[in-house]
Amino acid sequence: MNVVLIAIFVVFTVAAILTLWRIVIGPSILDRAVASDVLLTEVLCVLGAEMAINQHTRSLPIMLIIAAVGVFGSVSIARFVARKDNTER
Repeated sequence: MNVVLIAIFVVFTVAAILTLWRIVIGPSILDRAVASDVLLTEVLCVLGAEMAINQHTRSLPIMLIIAAVGVFGSVSIARFVARKDNTER
C-alpha cells in the first residue's frame, strides 16, 4: 500500500471519529447539524480521493446525492430551529 494512501486513511479516520464524537456529545441541535455536515463533507472527500487515486468517475453520482442530502438537511434544520425560536418569543 502506498504511503499517501495510508496517510489519507489515517487523517480521514481521525477526522470522522472526532466528528462522530461531536455528534454524540453536541450540546445543541445546531452543533450536531454542523458536525453531520462536516461528516458528509469528509465522506465526499474520501470518495473524491478514491476517484482520483483509481482514476475513474463512477462515484460522481453518489457524491452529488450526498451533497444534495447535506444541503437539504442543513436547510431543513435551520428552518426548524428558526421556527422554534419564533414560537418561544
